[in-house]
Amino acid sequence: MQDNKLKDDSAGYTQLLAEIQRNILTHRYRAAKAVNQEQLRLYLLVGHLLAQKIEAAEWGAGIADRVSADLRQALPGLRGFSRRNLFNMRQLAIEYAPLLASLEPVNPTATDDPQIVQLATAQFTDVDAAFIQNVFLGIGFTHHILLLSRCKDWTERRFYMEETVRNQWTVDTLEFAISGQFYRARGQMPNTFSTYLPETLKNTAVLTFRDEYLLDFINIDPDDERVLERHIVQNIQRFLLGLGKGFTFIGSQYRQLVDGDEYYVDLLFYNRILKCLVAIDLKKGEFKPEYAGKMNFYLNALNDNERMPDENPSIGIILCKTKSNVKVEYAFKGVTTPMGVATYRLSTELPGAYRDVLPDSETLVKLLDEPESGE
Repeated sequence: MQDNKLKDDSAGYTQLLAEIQRNILTHRYRAAKAVNQEQLRLYLLVGHLLAQKIEAAEWGAGIADRVSADLRQALPGLRGFSRRNLFNMRQLAIEYAPLLASLEPVNPTATDDPQIVQLATAQFTDVDAAFIQNVFLGIGFTHHILLLSRCKDWTERRFYMEETVRNQWTVDTLEFAISGQFYRARGQMPNTFSTYLPETLKNTAVLTFRDEYLLDFINIDPDDERVLERHIVQNIQRFLLGLGKGFTFIGSQYRQLVDGDEYYVDLLFYNRILKCLVAIDLKKGEFKPEYAGKMNFYLNALNDNERMPDENPSIGIILCKTKSNVKVEYAFKGVTTPMGVATYRLSTELPGAYRDVLPDSETLVKLLDEPESGE
């Protein structure tokens, strides 16, 4: 009897299962984030202690070998404290010393937890307590070491920290983004913004969009645009985070009626900062000049049918697999609306064809015993 009732309400059961899964993933992520923050605090404290003692006592590099060996003997099974990791901890603590208010020796019986707070310095004037808690402590130790080795400029490092937290990037994804020069690609997307947007909006629009987007939540190469669209909609929260600040999803296959005929925009968003509609047209292959004319048509229709009196002109983004900037520039000569052409990459193109996943319960337990980067 119960089985028959379950069959009759299969949609309700599917909804229940999806809700339970969402809660499991959410709480796993929160647990992993809390563990990661405490681990990073510990590493910073250890690094600070090493830096202080080595400088004060003029100890040589051999101290790291001795500390690592003695820790292993005192705490059997301890991982994450190899010679290389100890030097990395010291490097991290020295680099971000201006952000460390006071670090006391690790004491399991202490009642006061050492805090990392803001200190005003010339280099870190844009850092506050919220950034430290949510961003700096929100990425892993290995992420930090990668950033220190690959990005010498603090502004660039900060950009990748924020992107890592926003998009939940793994170390491999972060390395891929750095190698792809995502930071330098900001504002490099070919566009018509300077011609068709208000003067006060041009620079903001240029910096809002990227020349390339990383769709690392898609681990297959879709056969057509509708499959690509479906994967994006199924992961719309991840896609929104990747788009950046201020975006709200309105819908997919958004219907526009023009002279009795129906036309559909693949993905439609609203950006609260730009105060305009943003239409995205998905293309699985190379950019073709006719795509610009199609987007121009969509934007004109949106401006006439959907745009509110107090809103700015609608913006269009043609998201392709590949593009020739020369062809894009020629195609732009025939349009009369603000648009840009960007490319995307899937997780199948990343090193090892991996995809970002939340850790399972066993991984959460092991996070405190992070594998040593030097072994």
